[in-house]
Parts: sequence; C-alpha cells; structure tokens
Amino acid sequence: MNILMFSITPLFPDHDMGGGQKHLRTIANYLASLGHDVTILCTRRADTSEPFRWHERILVKPVLRFKQPFPAPYDTPAYNIAGIIQDVAEHLQTADRFYIHDGEFVFPFVYHGIPTVVSLRDNVYPETIQGAFHFQGHRLVLISEYARAFFTHTTGRFFPDLPERMTVIHNGIDWNRFKPTPPGRILDLIPVDPSKHAIVLHPHRPEESKGIWQTIEVVDRLVNQHGIPNVKTLVPLWLGLQYDPGIQDFYDRVQAEIAQRGLTDHFVFHPWIPVELLPEYYSLGHVMLALGSFVESFGNAVYESLGCGTPSVVARISSHREILPEALVDKVDFNDHDTAAQLAANILSQGKRTSQAALDYLHAHYRVEDQLQRYADAILNAEAADELPFQFTPITGKTRYLLAPWCYQAKSGIYHDYKADYYTSPALSALVATHPDGFTRADAAEQGVMGEQVEYWLREGYTVPIG
Repeated sequence: MNILMFSITPLFPDHDMGGGQKHLRTIANYLASLGHDVTILCTRRADTSEPFRWHERILVKPVLRFKQPFPAPYDTPAYNIAGIIQDVAEHLQTADRFYIHDGEFVFPFVYHGIPTVVSLRDNVYPETIQGAFHFQGHRLVLISEYARAFFTHTTGRFFPDLPERMTVIHNGIDWNRFKPTPPGRILDLIPVDPSKHAIVLHPHRPEESKGIWQTIEVVDRLVNQHGIPNVKTLVPLWLGLQYDPGIQDFYDRVQAEIAQRGLTDHFVFHPWIPVELLPEYYSLGHVMLALGSFVESFGNAVYESLGCGTPSVVARISSHREILPEALVDKVDFNDHDTAAQLAANILSQGKRTSQAALDYLHAHYRVEDQLQRYADAILNAEAADELPFQFTPITGKTRYLLAPWCYQAKSGIYHDYKADYYTSPALSALVATHPDGFTRADAAEQGVMGEQVEYWLREGYTVPIG
C-alpha cells in the first residue's frame, strides 16, 4: 500500500522533538518493514527543509508552511494554508491510506472518501483539540484511558457515535532498548561523573507546565535541607534553540532563578539527546523528576527512565494517575515539593533502582510489539467513513453530573488538571461520593446546593453532564 502520513511537528533524520515524533518514527518504520511505502508530510523549518529517509520505503518531506516556531502553527497567511491543503490533497491522489499523527490536520473535507486514521497524542494543544472536533475518519486512536474519557466527555457530547470509532492503543516501549545501559558516548555530551555525582534527570520540553520550576524547588531542598551536596540536575536544551527566541527567554528566566537560589553548580544544561543515546541518558540518572502540571496523555519519559533502572518521582497528573499503580512508582500531588524531595532523597541515599515488580508490569502492559501491531491493524484495515452526525442534547433537570475525568479528589481538595490547582468544596465532594452514577440538580438541592452552584461546577470544568 501507499500510506500518506501527516505531522504538524517538524521531523529530523536523527532527533525527535518529543515522544509523539518518536512514536511516529516507529509506526512508520514498522509499516515500511511490512513492505508498505510511506510518505510523511511535515512542517518545514530552516534546519529541516530537505527531504530525507528514515527507511528505504519512507520518504519524509518537510514542505508544509505552518508558522514556526511553536505555538500557534495555524497563525500563518491563508496562502500557506491553501498550500498545505494543496500538498495533502495532491499526495492523497495516489494514497491508499491516510494517517494523521496528533489530529492537527483540521480539514476533513480533504480526506473524504479516503480510509483515514487519526491519533491524538495530547489533550492540551489547540490544534489537537480542534482536530478532535473536526474528526471524520474511520478510527480515532487515543493513547490512554484518560484520553478516551477526556474526548468522550468533550467531543463525544456532540457526536454520540464517536466512542464507537475510538480505540485505545497505549504507547509501547522497546524494552530491548530501554534497559540499564552503561554510559558511553553520552558522557561526551554531558560533563558529569555518575560515580561522584547524584544525578537528577529533568528530560522535558522547555514549557512552563513541564515541571522545571518544581524541579528547582526539589533540588533546592535536596541540597539545602537533605544535605546532598553533589547533586547534578540534567536539563536538555531545546532542538533548534537558535530559531526560537521565546524559548531562549524561558531558559534565561530559569537560569536566573537557579542563580538567585545559589544552585548554578547543581544544574547542567546540555544538548538535546539523539534518539540512539536515550537509553544511556536515562541509565545515567539516579532519579528522574516529572513534577509538572502538563496534562499528559501518556508521558513517555517516566516509563522509559524506569525501564533503564532509574526511579521516577511523578506528579499525579492526568494519565500518570493510571498508567502505573501507586505501589509501583513514587507519586505526589502537584506542587507537594516537600514530599517529592523526601522521596527523591530516599532514592538517592539508598541507591534505589526500579523494582522488579514495576519492570514486570511495564513489560506486560506497554510492549512496543503490541503497539505497532495494533497501529498496523488500524491503518491497514481502515475504511472510508461516513460523516459523524452532530447531535445536540439539552441540559435539563434530568441531566446527571459526574466529576470530570480531568479532576480527582486529593488531600488538598479537588485537583483540576487544566487549572493546575485545588478546589475545596465539601458539597461537591459529598455529591460525587454519594452519587457515583451522577447527581442531578434535585440531588444537589437536597443537600442545600443551589442551581447556580451546580452551573458553576459545570462551567468551570469540575463536572461533566451525562444524559
């Protein structure tokens, strides 16, 4: 078959900008290994503007003129949008299947009549969210149960047939690669000594919500409260930093905060890690921190690090609440810096490595072989789909309300993933606890809660309506 793929994110021969691009690479390579020809259209950038191959059957063409740098890729002149539609439509003339990675091609009329599969890699970026509401393909792939619930209770409110087209395919990890790996070439990029330093990993994109501020808080406590003077915290510098002054400003603010706290010697900013060195990188660490508020659909780094033997301390954000049971990974509520630092200090002082129970669970549930087979089945067996009918359901006195899947009851209150904050409401907590199948306005009134309060919970995203 001839398979056309779409990526709004720039792609590179030897680097991946994030987990989403890593999985696109593995899916494309797997389909090519089965004998299919794959063409990938992606965004053109100054440092990735020439076609290249990931495999003899995979041609990556950086031709799409989305706005760079990120964010707001659709903030580009209309002639560029027209050119993008033209490029995709022309390539579809000879394509048997169309795969949209991350759902960010928001023009379903272009692929009407073409067997199309869309995967949504996040629950945050506007283009992905719009792509969900514009979806008219045969199969919508989500990468966690959290993501399924999120889109069921947002897009699915208006397209009741959408859940029938959804399928969850968890991210798979190649455990033959992501395993304890002695440091070699990685030390040419990062000037640390694992025999002398307590190495903390912060392998995340330079975004406010990816946890750098929380990492600084924890490292400050490790050094000044827990008495660990040899901490070295590894922070990767964004790929193509020179093309993105906004990211440089981010790093400047981060480094100023580190300097103000007297922690400069405890942070090492290093080049973005090539794909082939990631196992060495994760293995180099003694503990990995994932403490940000970014609403992850999966969050690969936590589990790749665990696979390489390096324990993770992770905030209970979105899908991290479900991917591994609490007993198998250290979890903290968001912004609980003291507990996070104590857990990290215990790992460092005791030389802990990933438990065998955690490894067994990861290897059983998140195998790359299972992931690739299921993607291949979804793409190769896709059919041209009928249009999803829109259906409006009025909210009435009979409507029931559930706690939104992006909220959970924490010690400090109801945590809201999209507000990154806690809300204290004994009334809402009681209604959710006593009405697990959903409460009505009448149920709320019985507990003295007025309709205006029920409306507030809905409008602020603490609850979702069900018919």
